[in-house]
Amino acid sequence: MMKKLIVLATVCAVLGLAAFWFLTIPQTVPASALGAHVPDLANGKTMFQIGGCASCHAVPKQEDRTRLGGGLALNSPFGTFYVPNISSDRQDGIGGWSEAQFVTALNKGTSPSGEHYYPAFPYASYQRVTFDDLRDLFAYLKTLPPIAGSVRDHDLPFPFNIRRLLGGWKLLFLDGAPFKPELGQTAQWNRGAYLVNGAGHCAECHSPRNALGGIERGLRFTGGPAPDGQGGVPNITQFKLKNWSVADIAETLETGMTPDADRVGGNMVDVVRNTSQLTQADREAMAVYVKSLPAVEGHAPKKKQ
Repeated sequence: MMKKLIVLATVCAVLGLAAFWFLTIPQTVPASALGAHVPDLANGKTMFQIGGCASCHAVPKQEDRTRLGGGLALNSPFGTFYVPNISSDRQDGIGGWSEAQFVTALNKGTSPSGEHYYPAFPYASYQRVTFDDLRDLFAYLKTLPPIAGSVRDHDLPFPFNIRRLLGGWKLLFLDGAPFKPELGQTAQWNRGAYLVNGAGHCAECHSPRNALGGIERGLRFTGGPAPDGQGGVPNITQFKLKNWSVADIAETLETGMTPDADRVGGNMVDVVRNTSQLTQADREAMAVYVKSLPAVEGHAPKKKQ
């Protein structure tokens, strides 16, 4: 009887591992799914700005935001991530990538070598971006200077250094659904929702996360700890911004000034550096959407010890 139980347990374990291996196969976007496309570099630049690409990927401690050699260290509860080189360099950057590989990276979180990317790279938001906008972004990135030099590997303890486990994370937090406009809303609101939830990936910082690092359902935009571990990111639902007008929010995205004559601080300074480069129409669209977020209190801030 014991031998039968051991055999049964072994078979179940093997089948379970096989199922996990199958379900966590990194997904890709085939070139055949892209079709014909004429790149729009101006739109690619817009995606670059709203996506905040330079904020993470520009070489640290230098002012030229087109030098996308990477190297920034991102501390997290799971270890330290080092932002990669995404310059047009063919060896160390993405200059040798195909268009399908780039779209796959941002839409599926899969590298050209077929490995899972860590969600410190916010592909859970980028999956909402249309393929054409991603292709325009890729075309724009290729116009920027090549920067030689590879970035060191992430510093992650076991078991977080096992990339295959990220396939399980994706099953929980990556639904693969593109952005869908809401029929009952205006074109302006939908544009704002698209930018905020897609390329802008605002919820990635402005939301609390669970033990697995996924955004807590029902608490999007209610604030969370700052990505660099320094302080917190505020609630931007109407619980916090009820006294802000659409014009106030748009002004903050352009100048960093708040309605109470203060200025944004922390990582938001760099965000404003990006959003200030958008058109006024896009900033207003984002403001209209943010103003529509229902009031949700979120977690009470932790008391300082």
